[in-house]
Amino acid sequence: MQQHQVALLGTGLIGDFYAMTLHAQRSRDRVRVVYSRSRERGQAFRERWDIPESTTDMRAAIEHPDVDVVVVGVPNFMHAQAIEMVAAASKAVLCTKPLGRNAEEARAMLGAVEKAGVFAGYLEDLVYTPKTIKALKAARGGAIGEITWVRSRETHPGPHSAWFWDGRLTGGGAIVDLGCHCIEIIRSYIGKGVRPVEVMCHADTLVHPIADEDNAVALIRFENGALGQFEVSWTFRGGMDLRDEVAGTHGTIWVNNFLRTGFEMFTAGASTGYVAEKAESEKGWLFPVGDEVVELGYVDMFSDMFRAMESGTPPRETFYDGYVVNAVMDACYRSAKSDAWEPVELFEWRGEKAPRIGAGREPEMYEGMVVIKREILPDGRQRLILKDPHSGDFVDRLVNPAAEAGEPLPVSR
Repeated sequence: MQQHQVALLGTGLIGDFYAMTLHAQRSRDRVRVVYSRSRERGQAFRERWDIPESTTDMRAAIEHPDVDVVVVGVPNFMHAQAIEMVAAASKAVLCTKPLGRNAEEARAMLGAVEKAGVFAGYLEDLVYTPKTIKALKAARGGAIGEITWVRSRETHPGPHSAWFWDGRLTGGGAIVDLGCHCIEIIRSYIGKGVRPVEVMCHADTLVHPIADEDNAVALIRFENGALGQFEVSWTFRGGMDLRDEVAGTHGTIWVNNFLRTGFEMFTAGASTGYVAEKAESEKGWLFPVGDEVVELGYVDMFSDMFRAMESGTPPRETFYDGYVVNAVMDACYRSAKSDAWEPVELFEWRGEKAPRIGAGREPEMYEGMVVIKREILPDGRQRLILKDPHSGDFVDRLVNPAAEAGEPLPVSR
């Protein structure tokens, strides 16, 4: 493994998570210089993470002679400028979510890094949580069959920093902030080679006196017939809720990544201090997180990025993935205005032509009838729901598998 010297752009909460992970995960990669818009914040951040230099000059941080990787953790409205500078400096770049404020901006950033021929990774941490990685491995191994529906939910009481609340700087509200996570989780389960076709979205501003949405629900239809569903909110009280549900033709997966994961504590005594990201209380029932950078996916995310960088292969999350996510979010905003299904507009589709779910699958037959469903009864018999392929009529049939196999029927007590 190589040792990488990093220029970290940004000193907000995400910067803390990134620095914590970079300095701990392999004990070799180091932040060499940190950029902040505030001299005071930059100095404090430098001291907190034992970083040699801090600066308020973004170009100087990017072009630092000792730096080979630039991590972009500045606010959304600064991503395009930062990526343009990094591409011009011919350095590897890792950019936090969302890639752009809209698909047009994301496409420009994708074009910049591809033209420069530099390594570019999209830092979508929630597809790298330990539970998600294990669930994805099971799903891709066929454990739950063909994926038909994925639901992803991220809700909390709202962002930490003032700029997050200004849609002119971010590109939107809860959809841009949280929906980008959910969309990429959904794509990861359904298959990133399966094209998202159209979106139906409802968004509203229910609680906060802001111009952008603080709640939204969306449906995403994929080319193969699979359906994605996401729910996002800046008004959920009680912490940060990160949950996913996956339905397949042969099974189901439920994942709770953060809020209720088995670590619960009640306190009426001394303050415990920091509990977890977006936690709203230090007393009463608390839901601490053992190791946030691990549980939120940062460790596996950076491991994947550096491993790909060193092997000359693409990371799991690329700038093209970030662009597709932006295109889906653009369709969400159009749908929320039109109250109708809106197409996902992509300048280029780099995936496959996905066959419809079930294509080529022969139905199960029983005595010339199509088996719709099997159900085990308390006495061991099975109820079959059958369809006559000629008339189209549906019938029930009770069968005794044991008797058909020459075995006695179990005695019910």
